[in-house]
Amino acid sequence: MDKKIAIVTCSNACLDYMEFDHDIKVFRSSIHFGDESYVDYIDMTADDFYEKLESDKSLFPHTSFMPLGEMMEIYEDLVKEGFTHALVIPISKEMSGIYNAARLAAIEVEGLDVTIFNTKTVAYPQAKMVLLAADMVKEGKDIPEIIKELEYIRDNNKIYFAVNTLTYLVKNGRLSNASGFIGGALKIKPVLTVSKEGKVETVEKIRTFKKAVDRVIELYYKETKGLDVEPYVVHANNPETRDYIVEVLQENDPSLKEIVTMPLTAGVGAHAGPKTIALGYYIKK
Repeated sequence: MDKKIAIVTCSNACLDYMEFDHDIKVFRSSIHFGDESYVDYIDMTADDFYEKLESDKSLFPHTSFMPLGEMMEIYEDLVKEGFTHALVIPISKEMSGIYNAARLAAIEVEGLDVTIFNTKTVAYPQAKMVLLAADMVKEGKDIPEIIKELEYIRDNNKIYFAVNTLTYLVKNGRLSNASGFIGGALKIKPVLTVSKEGKVETVEKIRTFKKAVDRVIELYYKETKGLDVEPYVVHANNPETRDYIVEVLQENDPSLKEIVTMPLTAGVGAHAGPKTIALGYYIKK
């Protein structure tokens, strides 16, 4: 039987806000406001989500990943469509239970050989891995070869971000070194990063959001000096700061005609909080 490989990801890759022509299956998270639940992007886009938070400050969102039964249905549909293998490329397993859930769901499905890759990241670098994998499948490449390329992206990208409020990260338990942010300390605007292990960690504690944003830019320049990189900006309903960063990057390097920018989808924004801004880079081969 000929091998037929499917690419599967989760909605945290924010692929819904990018243009591509691949058929990629998505494990969609849900966003919960009290008794109300919304499937990420299907029921609630990023704009809808941030608008809802702005309109009622008392609301606090929580998220849940797709139930195992629904993941199994996606796998079973792939079998029906003639796929023999699936490569799943979800958010970092340190940030969510999706990785393990995808693994457990795969055990229950016959006729599909499932490989799950730990991206150790989220948003654009995750999306970049997914789209590269889909391109490589189209070119007839096999899973071990694809994984080698995904590992290169994973090991050669870095993201720094500034959050306008730590409340969301701390309350949702997504900040791995949160012990230093108790009580009034939540008012600070730290610079955060995604560690090599795929955890959200604090880099520096800063007093104002503007200073945190400028520090993110400084760190980007410090680390990319002399390197050939692709920058990217990800934001949680913060087009002003996104435009500011893009402007700074293009002024410093006029050859940067196009800089990838994307919104943080609701499933990620529920943890990062409104106005979060991220600047990252991928070191080209």
